[in-house]
Amino acid sequence: MTAILNRVLILLTVLGVVEGASLRAQAPGDQSRPTFRSAADLVSIQASVRDKRGRPLTGLTSADFEVRDNGQLRPLLSLRSDRRSPLSIAILVDMSGSMNVGPKIAMARQAYDSLLLQLRDGQDELAVFTFDSALHERQPFTNNVAGLKHALDDFRPFGSTSLYDATAAAARQLANRSATHKAIVVLTDGVDTSSKMTAPQVSGLASSIDVPVYVVATVPSVDQATLMEGTERSVPSNGADLRDLAEWTGGQLVFATTLMETASVASTLVDELRQQYILAIEAVNVHEWRRLQVRVKQRPSAIVRARSGYFGG
Repeated sequence: MTAILNRVLILLTVLGVVEGASLRAQAPGDQSRPTFRSAADLVSIQASVRDKRGRPLTGLTSADFEVRDNGQLRPLLSLRSDRRSPLSIAILVDMSGSMNVGPKIAMARQAYDSLLLQLRDGQDELAVFTFDSALHERQPFTNNVAGLKHALDDFRPFGSTSLYDATAAAARQLANRSATHKAIVVLTDGVDTSSKMTAPQVSGLASSIDVPVYVVATVPSVDQATLMEGTERSVPSNGADLRDLAEWTGGQLVFATTLMETASVASTLVDELRQQYILAIEAVNVHEWRRLQVRVKQRPSAIVRARSGYFGG
């Protein structure tokens, strides 16, 4: 894992990744004197926190969190949690030839419709992309969510699959959005056949700009076992997969194969984004990949999903 993320350093240097928008931060214990830091000084962390039963843990304060940067404990400069904040989501729909097999594309459209129902028209913003061997912008970012209901009606699967490349391209676009809560949602059968980038490279890119990736596998239930065989933890790190891509960015790999399942997945995913905590720490001015670890103190069973690191310097 360390060797892979070190190689990501070279990739990010070429891509010229810049940390996201400026944040206003207050030092802990000093509520009367706000300080302002540039984007280069701060690292923002979108963190989803759930208990061992999968229920969101709400009402946490900065005193509840522990953040380590390359193993070193770092103080929180700010902590925010606001369910009313708008979401900015890029939905990527796999339109490669493999989606023609069975009901995959129908399930992807069903998952897309379920996600739309969870968004707030006029407040949340959404962009719709399809991908095969390349990423195609079908609808640019807009808060007219209701107007995107039929965005996938005319598209037919064709071509090879560059899932990792498409995710990286979408992550770079999301980096420029100003919303507090941002995410990529990929609707796919999980088969990548032609990407030039690897899962570790894409997860490093997405993590560096704090964009969680949620991979929603729209495959029949009989195919789930086959897909999961490729995501076992016994595979070497340089053979990282979709589950690694999702988890390293603070997202998740989930399955949506029935109407009930797609509705549940959509509701859980959007609700998780709305209840995220936004943490901020001071960045280290060292030109290297920095690994982040976030946990909830006094609650060892709490499950925290957050970016795996950032690009220092």
